[in-house]
Amino acid sequence: MARSITVLAILIVLLVGGIAAALFAMSAHSSLAFDPPPAAIGAATPVIVRIANPHGVRTITARIEQGGNSAIVDETARPATRFAFWRIHAKPEQFHFTAGKDRAPQLKEGKARLVVEARSNDLRAVTDSIATDVDVILHPPSVTTDGFQHYINQGGSELAIFTPSGSWQEAGTRVGPATFRSFPAPGDNQQRLSLFAYSWDTPPETAPVVFAGNSAGTEATARFWFKVFPKKFRARELPIDDAFLEKVDNQIDPGGSGDLLTRFLKINGETRRANNKTLSDLRLKTAGRFLWKQSFLQLANSQVESAFADLRTYVYKGKKVDQLHLGFDLATTQHGPVLAANDGKVIWAAPLGIYGNCIVLDHGYGLQSIYGHLSEIAVKEGDTVERGQPMGKSGSTGLAGGDHLHFSMQVDGVQVNPVEWWDDHWINDHIRSRLKTQ
Repeated sequence: MARSITVLAILIVLLVGGIAAALFAMSAHSSLAFDPPPAAIGAATPVIVRIANPHGVRTITARIEQGGNSAIVDETARPATRFAFWRIHAKPEQFHFTAGKDRAPQLKEGKARLVVEARSNDLRAVTDSIATDVDVILHPPSVTTDGFQHYINQGGSELAIFTPSGSWQEAGTRVGPATFRSFPAPGDNQQRLSLFAYSWDTPPETAPVVFAGNSAGTEATARFWFKVFPKKFRARELPIDDAFLEKVDNQIDPGGSGDLLTRFLKINGETRRANNKTLSDLRLKTAGRFLWKQSFLQLANSQVESAFADLRTYVYKGKKVDQLHLGFDLATTQHGPVLAANDGKVIWAAPLGIYGNCIVLDHGYGLQSIYGHLSEIAVKEGDTVERGQPMGKSGSTGLAGGDHLHFSMQVDGVQVNPVEWWDDHWINDHIRSRLKTQ
């Protein structure tokens, strides 16, 4: 009898031990990753860590280490389910916390280490961690603006000059959701200049601001005197037919599927957005100085067929498709010469979807001119061109109904009304008079 009890006890121990060993083996490590890794922290810098464990985590702790001291800045704990964890299928989560001097008063400017630990919610209860070195930045940036009066046309351009100070890494101008970079102002090591756009669809009551921010997430802003002149942009209907759709579809999307209208709507939507993003991204290929001196040229003897920000409604068999047209359509003679509007550098010379054969010139400080629908391109990327230099010939490539030049300009990736840049008086008032060396 005693022997039977002993055997039974051994079997129970082995069973329990086997179950425990199995549960232990089923336990999982946690995967942690900063999203994104913080480069610096200040008084109160938001941090996000992505944590993944199929059984979930029981505790999460974030701390800052500096000079031999350690301070917990955030901690969370949850009920333990270590003996039922196999029934849990936890999704990856984001742990949001704030790090900085507000949570760790002993912090000083300099280097520190940010550590996040997560303890798994299973039998093993293993602790995994992630750490990153950060700069502690405690002196906030500041910014002062120029004293100019800024008269701004809706859909137009403007120049702000300002002086950032303190601890800053990024400075520029913000108009609503749009941000425009700044560059060192010529002749002054402290000042910055920011050429910005007041987009056609920006509400006229929107106040532009200059800003200076640092990698710790601290930002200073300042306003300047401005007055916006609202503009009413033209709307009109344009009839299109199968011949137009067939020409556009087969040229821009020759391998497309669906009927003519379906393919056209894709071109007018998806392709247009992709092409405009390509143009906007060219802002990163700009010179840190103006490459031009004189005002910009309008195509000589050209007739304006479409003005800036025209809202076109294409009418096809009773079906309407709205399209915003941001540039000018300038028509002269068929296959007429296309001239550089000003001195600059060629940063694009190739087909570009709805723009057909396209050239983009950089004029410095984020200012660029765009030439579309060309039948021929006579320059290549990297070429330096002079004002009035022939670069190609007009045509009807891309989303064009006839032979003409599509001309537009953009400021740091946002298309603007080029009429201002054709006006030497406007350039004197808004650009040259504010720069010491222009």
